[in-house]
Amino acid sequence: MSLHSSIYALFLAITVICYWSVPKGQAKGAVLLVASLCFYGAWQWWYLPLLLGIAIGNWLLGQWLGQLVKRNSMGAARFWLGIGITANILVLAGYKYLPFLLSSVAGAWLGVVGTELALVSQASTWIKANLVTPLGISFFTFEVIAYLVESYRQQNPPADHWLHFGAYKLFFPKLISGPITNYTEFVAQVARPKFPLPYQWTEGLWLIAYGSAKKVVVADRLGGLVSLIFTNLERAGSLDLWLAIVAYGLQLYLDFSGYVDLVRGSALLLGIDLPENFNFPYFATSIADFWRRWHITLGAWLRNYLYIPLGGSRHGLATTCINLFLVMLITGIWHGSAWGFVIWGVIHGLALVGHRLGESLTERSPWLQVFWKNPLGIVTGWLITQMTVLLAWVYFRLPDINQAHLVLSRLWSHPADAQFAQKVYQQSLGTAPEYLWVSLGLIWLIMGLSYLGQQLLQVRLNWHFKALFVPLLLFWVWVLAPQGTLPFIYFDF
Repeated sequence: MSLHSSIYALFLAITVICYWSVPKGQAKGAVLLVASLCFYGAWQWWYLPLLLGIAIGNWLLGQWLGQLVKRNSMGAARFWLGIGITANILVLAGYKYLPFLLSSVAGAWLGVVGTELALVSQASTWIKANLVTPLGISFFTFEVIAYLVESYRQQNPPADHWLHFGAYKLFFPKLISGPITNYTEFVAQVARPKFPLPYQWTEGLWLIAYGSAKKVVVADRLGGLVSLIFTNLERAGSLDLWLAIVAYGLQLYLDFSGYVDLVRGSALLLGIDLPENFNFPYFATSIADFWRRWHITLGAWLRNYLYIPLGGSRHGLATTCINLFLVMLITGIWHGSAWGFVIWGVIHGLALVGHRLGESLTERSPWLQVFWKNPLGIVTGWLITQMTVLLAWVYFRLPDINQAHLVLSRLWSHPADAQFAQKVYQQSLGTAPEYLWVSLGLIWLIMGLSYLGQQLLQVRLNWHFKALFVPLLLFWVWVLAPQGTLPFIYFDF
């Protein structure tokens, strides 16, 4: 049940009608829970007992932690918090990382130990072929860990009612790929629901239409271009590879941000305001600024539940740099079970360390302070940031490091195969690479104008204006959608 399909539109409409038809209280939580179970069951019904078991176990543990803290039994509370976090991580690791760990061990030691590790390699291959990772398990795990920590800290009270907690954990729009949401903020909107006003209905429909357009019309078409080039690496030239790299950066952003728009729009129709997850990341002028703008809820989670507990920036520059690197390394591992994701995390970790060291140097240099604030410094920072981000995406798109290294080794002065342009551009895409570059430039221009209007000039579209454009956007999606839309990229994570 894809979020941009007609089936989902019908499902959402039925859910909205049922939700606003039942009385206030736990009945609304029950509607959301049942709808969420139906939604996930349409994808992977066999994993419903697993998700329900994790949700119920963490709900009970959260209540137990709350009681221990109220009794001031902090030692016992810390123990059970550790048990809860460990159990959740083990479930995530078992489904997502076990084949990777086994194959890595076997690859490193095979030939040294012999037959035993050959069996390990075979086991890894079998698990990889037969064990499908539950959709949404990563985001599911992050949210329950945050809930347990908040219950321990007593910053937010544990859930009293299972229906409210179940509706929060399994809420169907955000279930698979977020955004990561705080329990207290979510349940307050369910416990005291407010029927959407006309401008809120319009905003919800606008986000659904706008997100569908970004995903189906633009991101999926870019995905076709990227796949054609990256599946013909041996024959692609340097300009072709650069085209694929820039196109993938835009595809990933438009795909994921389009998903978040669909999620937030769906939630608004139910009177629930979910957090934004993107704020024009490709206009960031430093890598730290990029991570304040990209996947905002994940960044907040990493800061609150990993970076700060590690010590944050409280123990000097060296410790700060180590913590930044460790956080990004873990972020890379979280994204996927392949060495390419690890290298992606290392690149971002080193970039953040370099930025922090640069900040330290700038604080002691008036000349550097002036430079980074003038137009030349701002443009320089933007170029360095975006080149770092785009080149790191190569490992994200091609987690097989041999393929990624092949791309990076051919970025300069490498000619394309004689038949590459004819088969990829003319026969498959029906256009010339020059027009594709122009198309990418137009996408950047549109994003730039949107950034200028929203961020710098504080211009917002009137909701009446959006209401006029919703049917036009949906018609545009229907007419221009390519055959066979692609799954959302972040569903793999």
